[in-house]
Amino acid sequence: MLNVQDHGRLDYLELVKEARRLAPGSGPRLKVALLGDVSTQHLLPLLRVLFSRSGTEAEIYEAGYDTTELEALDPAARLYAFAPDVVVILQSVGKLKPRYYSFKGGRSAFVEAEASRAEATWQAIRARSLAPIVQSTFVVPYERPFGNYGAVVGDTLQASVAELNRELGRRAQRNPGVLLNDLDYLSAWVGRRHFIDEKLWALAKSLCALEFLPLVAQNLVDIALAARGRAVKCVVTDLDNTLWGGVVGDDGLEGLALGDLDEGGAFRALQEHLRELAGRGIVLAVCSKNDEALARRVFREHPGMVLREKDIAVFVANWEDKATNLRRIRERLNIGFDTMVFLDDNPFERNLVRKLLPEVIVPELPEDPALYVRALSELNLFEAASRSTLDEKRAEMYQEQGQREEERARFSDLTSYLKSLGTRARLRRFAPEDLPRIAQLVQRSNQFNLTTRRYSEAECAALMRARDECIPFTVSVTDRFGDFGLVLVAVLRRAGPALQIEAFLMSCRVLQRGVEQLAMNRIFEHAREGGHERVVGRFLPTAKNGLVREFYPRFGFRQVEKTPEGETWALGVAEYVPAEVFIEAAEEPAPAQGG
Repeated sequence: MLNVQDHGRLDYLELVKEARRLAPGSGPRLKVALLGDVSTQHLLPLLRVLFSRSGTEAEIYEAGYDTTELEALDPAARLYAFAPDVVVILQSVGKLKPRYYSFKGGRSAFVEAEASRAEATWQAIRARSLAPIVQSTFVVPYERPFGNYGAVVGDTLQASVAELNRELGRRAQRNPGVLLNDLDYLSAWVGRRHFIDEKLWALAKSLCALEFLPLVAQNLVDIALAARGRAVKCVVTDLDNTLWGGVVGDDGLEGLALGDLDEGGAFRALQEHLRELAGRGIVLAVCSKNDEALARRVFREHPGMVLREKDIAVFVANWEDKATNLRRIRERLNIGFDTMVFLDDNPFERNLVRKLLPEVIVPELPEDPALYVRALSELNLFEAASRSTLDEKRAEMYQEQGQREEERARFSDLTSYLKSLGTRARLRRFAPEDLPRIAQLVQRSNQFNLTTRRYSEAECAALMRARDECIPFTVSVTDRFGDFGLVLVAVLRRAGPALQIEAFLMSCRVLQRGVEQLAMNRIFEHAREGGHERVVGRFLPTAKNGLVREFYPRFGFRQVEKTPEGETWALGVAEYVPAEVFIEAAEEPAPAQGG
């Protein structure tokens, strides 16, 4: 994710100077393998600086020029000895053109051949590494032998490259852990005739003009960090002159600018953009200095509103300062400040939040609301590496949680409340249809996560198939208010007399519901069924998972080892006392597909 305060500091020469001054960092390390049919030496210092700005120390392996397939196919290649966390493949239209011009066949056959070539490379890498693979698209060239009529003819270089990019996307969908670095989007953003430097390509096989190489580097950093779990989870927006034109308390409902023939079109465009974000799983919240009844009335009654109350997970409108209200929203959603984006037209409010809540992402919105969407798009704040069926229901799920909290207030004790919820749980081994959601939960869970080990979707698929060595299972939860979906992931590994908890993580939305107790009961059942004598678990502390520091002691585990990296806890199977839970649980048989 781009540090918005560094936006605009993507000057190539300045980044190179910064790279020379770069000292060893203390943040998490990420091993990045860089392969391509272009020269990559100019990209390396940019990547190191931009990863460092994002709090990550990058160790980069640079393959030889145009050796991607050789590296992928050779089991003894340095690529695999490097053991990358992310593999980047950069491909150029400059190398693609000669293959197109010498190809004996039509456009469809060329696209099929090139896409199959790329997919074969992915699969060769996947056979030896489960790291996410970031494949570049090709920049659609500017040559037009037919001029505009080429769009009618269709069988042209331009059309072939555009179709090849679409086919790469389709094939990435069927290859878990393959992500696209959309170079064609970047070139279109700055202009294709500027993006490619023909002289630099002829002399040095540079992917693009040096001026735009920082954009490529930032794009790669965004994708890599998204693949490792960094994500925006919530957009919090102001209302007056941010979501609509005017001040509802002064101008009234009828005086707000939300039409198509006034400045309201700009605000409607922002609302449409936010609704699209909500559809892909970003939670929307309101933080406004306003009369709440008046503010809600706009959502309910104004015909020009694109967003409605049902789209807003948390609605805070009062006269307190924005930082205090953002803290309330964070507590309600139970997410980190660093996963929140705050939009406000007022520079004073933006600077207040930056000062009091420095982790919150606060874009510098332009004065002209017509430029809001462009400014947000340029920052690329919402990079994603996965999508699950739960994403489009997140606002509804948080609203259901509000109903649960209202219900909780009517009970004098927690036990009676839990019994009243009618909670049901489904436990099952990793299943193919659950893999996107499993990978998403693994990548994004930080607070209730014992080890914060990140598994890619490909690694989750491998765990699913490792039937003899591993027991990877999930828990999905519903109650009378609604469906939480898949909320818990545990990975158990057989190690002789011990059953090891390799990973245990859970969505904080189901805290204090007994879900983790239910899962631990099942872990010890697995241990008994497998003839294991004890269950062993690790706790690796991070800046965010203090919530689970006492997790193992609460279940009776005893500490058997403590190192600077973490703690090891163990408990005999015969000693475990099953926890009482008020959940009706059902376990599905292991799926036949995937082993």
